[in-house]
Amino acid sequence: MGRNEDVRFVSSSIKLPSFPSTNHPFVFSNLPFCSQTLTSNLIKTRESITNFISSITNRGKNEKFFTSKSSLLCSSSLALARQEDLNQNVLVDGKEPPPLKAQLVSRVGREDEERVLISEVLIRNKDGDELERKDLEEEAAAALKACRPNSALTVREVQEDVHRIMERGYFCSCMPVAVDTRDGIRLVFQVEPNQEFQGLVCEGANVLPSKFLEDSFRDAYGKIVNIRRLNEVIHSIDGWYRERGLFGLVSDLEILSGGIIRLQVSEAEVNNITIRFLDRKTGEPTTGKTKPETILRQLTTKKGQVYSLLQGKRDVETVLTMGIMEDVSIIPQPAGDTGKVDLIMNVVERVSGGFSAGGGISSGITSGPLSGLVGSFAYSHRNVFGRNQKLNVSWERGQIDSIFRINYTDPWIEGDDKRTSRSIMVQNSRTPGTVVHGNQPDNSNVTIGRVTAGIEFSRPFRPKWSGTAGLIYQRAGARDERGGPLIKDYYNSPLTASGNTHDDMILAKLESVYTDSGDHGSSMLVLNMEQGLPVMPEWLCFNRVNGRARKGMELGPARVLFVWWPRGGKFLSP
Repeated sequence: MGRNEDVRFVSSSIKLPSFPSTNHPFVFSNLPFCSQTLTSNLIKTRESITNFISSITNRGKNEKFFTSKSSLLCSSSLALARQEDLNQNVLVDGKEPPPLKAQLVSRVGREDEERVLISEVLIRNKDGDELERKDLEEEAAAALKACRPNSALTVREVQEDVHRIMERGYFCSCMPVAVDTRDGIRLVFQVEPNQEFQGLVCEGANVLPSKFLEDSFRDAYGKIVNIRRLNEVIHSIDGWYRERGLFGLVSDLEILSGGIIRLQVSEAEVNNITIRFLDRKTGEPTTGKTKPETILRQLTTKKGQVYSLLQGKRDVETVLTMGIMEDVSIIPQPAGDTGKVDLIMNVVERVSGGFSAGGGISSGITSGPLSGLVGSFAYSHRNVFGRNQKLNVSWERGQIDSIFRINYTDPWIEGDDKRTSRSIMVQNSRTPGTVVHGNQPDNSNVTIGRVTAGIEFSRPFRPKWSGTAGLIYQRAGARDERGGPLIKDYYNSPLTASGNTHDDMILAKLESVYTDSGDHGSSMLVLNMEQGLPVMPEWLCFNRVNGRARKGMELGPARVLFVWWPRGGKFLSP
């Protein structure tokens, strides 16, 4: 039976649904890689047929055709058309085919839609032959809903079944063709299966683990490519980036000849990082006191890395812990058409320095021109030279005790890549010693004076571990109320180990600290060793080892803290 030229179905191009950027809230819509969608070049037909014949009323002199526009669909559209020359007679088996008017039934739904009686529905390949794989034929047949033998169909219903076949994901094209036979119109869906998956080429995935891709495609090797399955894999890849806060997603997919899938991944690399200082009151850009390199070296986000929201959040927290910023935020912006992002860090500086003082008079128990005078003085600067260096100067005086202290800290020595910090301390203190040594025979008080100076270096040497090493010099001695040196106390016990009016020592210090915290508790371990160095024969020489541990646990609504603090030491006099 020959093909009827009066009726033909034509399919348009097939376009896979795009992957909306709403699944990636961390991606800015104006970035170049956000507007790219997944498209298929499996088949690209030039145009869709928009007009179809809604009814055929007569053949012959009074025959008229009424056309109507059908909406463009994303997968396929079809049209019903007649031969160019209506007067040309087409013979089927030597006979003129029966008129199509007898196959038309009454209109339903819209007036411009006619139903055509279909006597047979077949699934064939693009050449009209039977499919080699019966499972694919069964997949296509199972997708049909409206197109059944001996059913009256509209163009829209045929279109919808074409959609359903394509939604199965196994076919790259589907062409519905109507063939006129003695028994009626035969509707043939000519499908073209996808290729068998034989390999994967992934481009642009610099941080995506290759094992993740291998695991995603392992089960598909040697099988017909399924577009629905590809959609799931792409969503899983996008989810991998989303879970880690990375700016990345699948931007294109193409099936090459030989069953090779080419996967294009777009990752937004950091192009440049800029520090912008904002005024505390107006919020307008201003000139900052902190050097930009002091802030930039605190960031773990570097140029050339794929930008991560989680990493950016940690960087914001790190800058805030410097103690010199009041507010910190990071704003990503597209770097032109490069597919990269520029990061602008907005910072609001705190007031860097401060001064405080206070004083009073108390009915003192001491004598002298400053009897009864108490007071305090403090000056601090948290951003010396704009390098986050700290300086603290303080003085306190009570009725008996007093202390003067200078502390200088550089939290990150310039030029060091190990985050080594340096602290310098100078202190002069006087504390009462009456409780231990008693009053002097003349009922005067005993005070212990200490002059201390030291330097310490600290740095992290392993994750959760940090170490400190330093040298501390100290001179200590006892004095009476008039400032005279004392060698023995009220009980005739020596007040110095050397027998002199004061003791000197240089102390070498080593300390290691382990800290860990989690959702259900925290841990800390501190090991400390101090060694007195006998630089001079009369200087103190001793060794002291300390250790302490702390473990916090949550037991229901309560929090339990376990502390272990043993002490041990050895002292040798010169």
